[in-house]
Amino acid sequence: MEQLTPRETVRELDRYIVGQNQAKRAVAIALRNRYRRSLLPEGLREEVLPKNILMIGPTGVGKTEIARRLAKLVRAPFLKVEATKFTEVGYVGRDVESIIRDLIEIALRMVKAERMEQVESQAAVAAEKRLESLLVPGKRTETNTSNNPLQFLFGQGQEKEETVTPEIERDRALVRERLHRKELDDKVIEVEVEDNQPLLPDILGNNGMDMNSNLQDMMAGMLPKKHKKRKVTVKEARRILTMEEAQKLIDHDEAVQEAIRRTEHEGMVFLDEIDKIAGRDGAGPDVSRGGVQRDILPIVEGSTITTKYGPVKTDHILFIAAGAFHVAKPSDLIPELQGRFPIRVELESLSVEDFKRILTEPQSSLIKQYSALLETEGIKVEFTENAIDELAQVAFEVNSNTENIGARRLHTIVEKVLEELSFEATELPEDYIVTINREYVQHRLGNIVRNQDLSRYIL
Repeated sequence: MEQLTPRETVRELDRYIVGQNQAKRAVAIALRNRYRRSLLPEGLREEVLPKNILMIGPTGVGKTEIARRLAKLVRAPFLKVEATKFTEVGYVGRDVESIIRDLIEIALRMVKAERMEQVESQAAVAAEKRLESLLVPGKRTETNTSNNPLQFLFGQGQEKEETVTPEIERDRALVRERLHRKELDDKVIEVEVEDNQPLLPDILGNNGMDMNSNLQDMMAGMLPKKHKKRKVTVKEARRILTMEEAQKLIDHDEAVQEAIRRTEHEGMVFLDEIDKIAGRDGAGPDVSRGGVQRDILPIVEGSTITTKYGPVKTDHILFIAAGAFHVAKPSDLIPELQGRFPIRVELESLSVEDFKRILTEPQSSLIKQYSALLETEGIKVEFTENAIDELAQVAFEVNSNTENIGARRLHTIVEKVLEELSFEATELPEDYIVTINREYVQHRLGNIVRNQDLSRYIL
């Protein structure tokens, strides 16, 4: 992160997101402040809190993408949640503390993936040995080794010991050479893998997700692990066994502690649709909106959340809230929550020029995506400059005359333009070249764009 200056951060975000420089600058500064804070003396470091950001702008202008790309840039634990999914304590629904529980799960998966990558070569050697014993099994005898009485109830109280004779060792040496030459990759073998099916049925549904998860963890600790047999190719078995061996090699306790540290000091939470819980409490379905704000407040301002991995402090987690605020205003949020989002950024609606840049400039732009998809069928699609102008103009007009959904409108329009070509792609000859120009776009969209009632339903 030391080399990632605010200007470098903005430059990286420019590769994926068009415009919105004010928002990019705000998140770049917030990111750099994290690095600056890490260099402070310990006493002062605890006092420096992140400056949470409130993004205001219509849908489809890049609010979520800016936050998501930022987290990916620094490999930070990142969670996007809809504020409308949560309910006030006492109502049916998910409580806001599940945000932090989900965030630490993401952090733990990231840490484990990194640790497993570090021991991949050792795990591959161990997996290769297991493959050899599967392909050339030795003589096995069963011995009772478990101290857990519950294992006998489930028929898992016995461990198999393997005896390897010189003949078996010679056969394994031959198999080892063939494995190295990838000659056996397509051979189907039977492997024993851990059964990850839940021990309890999901009787509580989404509303009891957290309670159900805790019950599952408690039962998993009491009962022995179940295994099942799968028939897979040697190539797939190598991948499965390498993952299992890597899991054995990593220090799970150290991974949990690192996940907690990353969550507390590097975690990012994107609270989308926060404008939907703004406004005064009233009767009816919106009765708990203010309650959700009051429940979110302690997490944003800093509190300790109990998770199955231990307590997690939220004081230094960066929160980025976003909303269109068409009906409600930021001032409709409760004052305490407003004060916890000191940096406010307004994102602009997209212009015709923005649409043109979105179609062509980003690293994985829409035009590049569709061209690559059709190229898999041997069809080369070329978009002329005036075709891109026409697509951008149509997107802007439809957004202006109907609901403004930002850059998402381009997906609908490009899909409609290429609909016939995508359908007939498999019937066209190899190396077929299609040139998409203004006339082609107008032919595919002309009647729909002119008929506003039709464009409301189709575009």
